[in-house]
Amino acid sequence: MEYQVCKRCVMDTTDATIYFDEKGVCNHCHKFDSYVLPQIQKCTQDKLDAKIAQIKKECKNQAYDAVIGLSGGVDSSYLLHYMKIHYGLRILAVHVDAGWNTKVANDNIQKLVNQLKIPLHTITIDWEEMRKLQVAFLRSGVANCDAPQDMAFFASVYGYTSKNNIRYVLSGFNLATESIFPISWVHSSMDSIQMKDIYKRYGGGVMKTFPIAGFFKYYFYYPFIKKMQVISPLNYINYSKKQAVATLSEIYDWQNYGEKHDESIWTRFFQSYFLMKKFGYDVRKPYYSSSILSGEMTRDEAINRLKPFSEEALAKDLEFVLDKLQLTLSQWQEIMETPKKDYTEYANNHKLYLLKQKYFDIFFPHSYFWVTD
Repeated sequence: MEYQVCKRCVMDTTDATIYFDEKGVCNHCHKFDSYVLPQIQKCTQDKLDAKIAQIKKECKNQAYDAVIGLSGGVDSSYLLHYMKIHYGLRILAVHVDAGWNTKVANDNIQKLVNQLKIPLHTITIDWEEMRKLQVAFLRSGVANCDAPQDMAFFASVYGYTSKNNIRYVLSGFNLATESIFPISWVHSSMDSIQMKDIYKRYGGGVMKTFPIAGFFKYYFYYPFIKKMQVISPLNYINYSKKQAVATLSEIYDWQNYGEKHDESIWTRFFQSYFLMKKFGYDVRKPYYSSSILSGEMTRDEAINRLKPFSEEALAKDLEFVLDKLQLTLSQWQEIMETPKKDYTEYANNHKLYLLKQKYFDIFFPHSYFWVTD
């Protein structure tokens, strides 16, 4: 495909499934207009008010109203602030330490929970299993090598919430900054079948303690047996990331850490080094494009911000990551030269997911794990 950039956002042909209309506008923009924007328009403050009132009434005899997974990043930090200050919810903050926190993220978490007087529970992932799983994914040749950390986060938070019989999880997911991400770039982080297969092939056996939320647990056990709901309040409040950063900085002396998800050293490295150098994927493009479509950023501003990453900073991160993962430079070179593979070359749950889309979503249209309407 000849290289082309969307005339409205900054998505381009590094997304193998992108296509453009006669005006040069991409399918992501059209999907935003036809599907995402109507979703955003249905998510009103009144609906959030009613939902929070329901949660308070339902949970009045419980220790907590809801759990928020707190990373120290903008979205989860602002969500914690907003739900406590505006609604007075009794929140249990749960943080998952997968071994890659930046000092800035840790400091942000402590500032928030201390000032808001919110209890914090930290779940620490066994580092040796985490390390082996991440190395296994790097050696597998697939693109989504952030899957182990994502699985650790979601499975831990949902598992802890379920174990303690708390029904509601409040998520920082928001359509304002996350409405676009090419499906051709990554496979689902919640594919436990693939995770176990890759670990068996390249990690040395069976994981013993690593938290896993498989397909049936994620789509059936949590929402139907445990009656758990994951709600995304930021979709209902005209969320502005710039305003969120300003508010957090002013009230809590919260510190900004850079690009989206850079509160994790691993994710920063994965996005700015690994995906860029091995696959040519610049994740800033879908994030910036989402912000363009939501009015948070202009296209010119996005283009100006899409400058090459500092090679000095990348080299520093590489040195740190290799040391932590116990990899030599020659082993890393071998990983970077390993042929790229599609997720379909490993065992996966894609057929189950297609069945869910075909039948489950038809018969249970309001039972999505992510609640947006």
